[in-house]
Amino acid sequence: MVKAHIGLIAATALLAACQTTGGPFASSKQNPYAPGMARGEEAVDGLIVGHRLMAAGEYDLALHAYYRAAAQYGATVDVIASIGSAELKLGRLGQAETDLRRAIKIDETFVPAWNNLGVVLMDKGQVAEASRVFKTAFALDSGRSDEIRKNLRLALAKLGNPTYDAPEKSKFSLVRRGHGEYLLLTN
Repeated sequence: MVKAHIGLIAATALLAACQTTGGPFASSKQNPYAPGMARGEEAVDGLIVGHRLMAAGEYDLALHAYYRAAAQYGATVDVIASIGSAELKLGRLGQAETDLRRAIKIDETFVPAWNNLGVVLMDKGQVAEASRVFKTAFALDSGRSDEIRKNLRLALAKLGNPTYDAPEKSKFSLVRRGHGEYLLLTN
């Protein structure tokens, strides 16, 4: 039994010595950075990672990526609106509303924050305010987004007929991916 343990320890030590990433016999010029990262390389942008995770339906992971982006970039309108969008997808409507209103205070012309705030308000049953918010998003977007137009139509229909249920239960929200480019997310 002891011989088997000694043999296992010796085999492990030999395998460790063969590693190119370290071990007892590694060269003295080791890379202090994570594997695949060289000195001066930039890490992947937290906003991009978050957007990709949102598209994949990984809302909790996306929220953590957006928090990392907040640590890197600060509380920019992109970051705060993205955090609000992730919270919306996680069903945290109160937190989402707070963050989206905060994003609008930072930049009153940021269309995704207005639209997503409208989605939150619709989910909370505040149809009248949601329709006003969608109208603002539609006006700021100059009517270019079909998704915002659809959200506005649904809100106005529900406002005019409170018992109206849209045949399609999809809810929309927009996440900004860059200047002027939006990613449509659906439930």
